[in-house]
Amino acid sequence: MKIKTLHILTIIAFLSTGGAIAALALFPDRFFQPPEPKEIKQTRVIERGEASGSDAFTPDDNIAYRDSVLLKVPLNDDEILVTALDDNLDDDVHEEQVIAYRNRLRDDSPVYIAYIDFDESSQSYKRVWDAETAAVRPGTIDLYIQDLIGEHIPNVLLSGMNAEGEFTLTAFKKSDGAEPFLKIADIRIEGSVTVKEVERSQAYQLGMANSRAFPIVARGRDAESVNILDQIEISYVYDSDVGSYKQDSLTRIPGKQIEEQKVRDVLNGGIRTFERFISGLWYWTAPDGSIDGRQYIYFDPQNKEVIFYTDDTQQIFTWQNSSATRYGVYLSTQNISVRTLRRSLDIALESLDSVRIRVSEDVRLKIGTDAGWNGSYRKANFAPEPKSVKSVPSFIDGVYNGIIGRIHFSKSGVYELTLGESVQTGMYSFFRVEDMEMLELRPQDSPRVIYLVEHLDGMLSLKQATVGAKGVQDIHGPSFYMEPEQENVSAPS
Repeated sequence: MKIKTLHILTIIAFLSTGGAIAALALFPDRFFQPPEPKEIKQTRVIERGEASGSDAFTPDDNIAYRDSVLLKVPLNDDEILVTALDDNLDDDVHEEQVIAYRNRLRDDSPVYIAYIDFDESSQSYKRVWDAETAAVRPGTIDLYIQDLIGEHIPNVLLSGMNAEGEFTLTAFKKSDGAEPFLKIADIRIEGSVTVKEVERSQAYQLGMANSRAFPIVARGRDAESVNILDQIEISYVYDSDVGSYKQDSLTRIPGKQIEEQKVRDVLNGGIRTFERFISGLWYWTAPDGSIDGRQYIYFDPQNKEVIFYTDDTQQIFTWQNSSATRYGVYLSTQNISVRTLRRSLDIALESLDSVRIRVSEDVRLKIGTDAGWNGSYRKANFAPEPKSVKSVPSFIDGVYNGIIGRIHFSKSGVYELTLGESVQTGMYSFFRVEDMEMLELRPQDSPRVIYLVEHLDGMLSLKQATVGAKGVQDIHGPSFYMEPEQENVSAPS
């Protein structure tokens, strides 16, 4: 019996060995396939949390933020999340987390940063470090990781506004000492703060050499000048001996001399006043003052949209939050198609017909960052016109009848279009693009419509058109006429 069993086992072993040899010969790639390359994880965005006041998010946004947050350790009962990042900051097998939070019980609470690291001894994540930043308003916070000083060391940067309306930037450097991070920058100014990224060498990109640190530029009001629009620009550079940024230079930038009382009315009127001021189409202007019709931004505070035009591209962003600054307003926006693509706009008044805009795109998602949106913009209705062409009033008072129905224009900027039992209401505005008169209708529940306007014996000839990066474009639709209902109608001329 034992001999028979031994024969059976010998046959099974022989067949198994033969099968393995055959499989090895037929499918060698399955046995000698190289190991999978290690996945290089990119910084992930974990959306920011709730806010209050003018920086508040919508209820739908707050639900989405809470659903998307995957904190590695829970917050305390008196803490509320603002935003968070997951990234591998020490090149080990575990991913770390950096979170920004604030005290939910204090309206004036500063925003704090916490570092969550994996503890090998307990095999769990622990909160190992906290630090206070200069920012306060949660709706303006931007948290990101960048090699700011060029030493291949992760730096954590948090920008945002404080309670005094100053723009702040707080930066920390990863450390091997007792503290996991050391503060290297704490900048605040009534204006804007920008990291001036410069091109780094291929040797740096390959990890073979260090590079020079990015300078930081702060721009704000010149307190020593009587002109409210005069500014100063302060440049900060990294001092490796001290281990932090220090002031390198200060440049005074003269502002335009304009009627100061009108400027104060716009700047001191609050967020809504400035939103009304920037409402409409703004063209990018070259340093010599000439208008570039290939690139412009449309602000629509009523529908909470910001539209960017360049070449043949149109990008629509949802206008989420507004925060007042010393010179204007700071906007937080989100792309309506790519929800993780966010842009922040720092809009400052230059004169009564121009603003300076600084656009910051989420550095963690490099989409469309080469558009070059920073610069000065002039409002479309202030565009240069031939001397023989008169400007048109934005609003009129009158009633017209035509194939599209009976339309009543009021001086308040509201129109009412009646066709049968259907009534459409919304905002309207007459304006000029170069030597052409345009009419824009913005219905409450429908997309905006733009018409090219001509005056024929007291009637209005309207032809639908678009205003794009290439100027006014005729969509080759039919023209129709609007006849004034009464002779004394105040038509634009």
